[in-house]
Amino acid sequence: MSRSKRKWDHIQLALETGQESQTGFSDITFIHQSLPDTSLELADLTAKIGELRLSSPIFINGMTGGGGERTLEINRSLAIAARELGLAVSVGSQMSAIKDPAERKTYEVVREEFPNGIIIGNLGSEASIDQAKAAVDMIEANALQIHLNVVQELTMPEGDRDFCGAIKRIEAIVNHAGVPVIVKEVGFGTNKEAVSQLQSIGVTAVDVGGFGGTNFARIENHRRKSALTYFDDWGIPTAVSIAEARQAAGQLSVLGSGGIQSCMDIAKAIALGADAVGVAGYFLKILITDGIEALIEEMKAIHDDLAIIMTALGARTINELQQAPLIIAGSTHHWLNERGIPTIKYSQRTIR
Repeated sequence: MSRSKRKWDHIQLALETGQESQTGFSDITFIHQSLPDTSLELADLTAKIGELRLSSPIFINGMTGGGGERTLEINRSLAIAARELGLAVSVGSQMSAIKDPAERKTYEVVREEFPNGIIIGNLGSEASIDQAKAAVDMIEANALQIHLNVVQELTMPEGDRDFCGAIKRIEAIVNHAGVPVIVKEVGFGTNKEAVSQLQSIGVTAVDVGGFGGTNFARIENHRRKSALTYFDDWGIPTAVSIAEARQAAGQLSVLGSGGIQSCMDIAKAIALGADAVGVAGYFLKILITDGIEALIEEMKAIHDDLAIIMTALGARTINELQQAPLIIAGSTHHWLNERGIPTIKYSQRTIR
């Protein structure tokens, strides 16, 4: 099967299989503040990924490209929506265009539509230094995502089976790509040990890509003759993964993604330690189902609602929202305490 056909299959199956809604955010409850000592007009949504300054903590995460005209039009629309709100936007894996130059336009359209925006390139951990530089040059990327998708590859009929040396390849890209490097999981979550390794080689940010959103194991199982069903529920829930990443990140930026579907999910992700939050499947479904205008309106509504939630909590900035007190219950509480991350620290803290 061609890469182009596989890319389009992934889009269709992502829409058909939906999202798991097993992110762990239902275990998180904010502690109400009767005296928030702020106002809505003081809510400041600016954020940072490393040294990249963002007008919003929300970014459009990598979804597609390399699937011909249909993925070109999706990326065009996502770029226009990002431009309207000033959001950072990531493209899907660019390896298709590196191996088939005819697919370059499906990625280049993002920079064409958003010439002054923060655009993030994307390659897998198998990429070489030269491929990383080519991906950056292709879209004049401000940063480069290196995605980790071991379980997807193992489930994919034509996927990779050898994952040796990934950390060394990522380190080489960090040292030579010329832009900040973000390492991103693809729907299975990131643990604190992996974050420690990535921190030690100088990556700028880790995108946790937690379990609970688009399930690439289920997608690939739909494409197999004999399903590897044991991978259908495999992964670290997004809420847990953000907390694990924050525990080990040090000065790394932590990006929360994986099944983010509402302003409350975004607020909880930030309060658990995310510096910014990536949304993919939720935005894609709105775009495909209702069109670009509906997507732009939803994005505006999410930003308005996030500012309202911040005001209710007494948080004037994203940094302050990261200190909002909350209660962690259920399996998320159990997981974090078993992993040596005491949840009491979240409930006892104050914003100021």
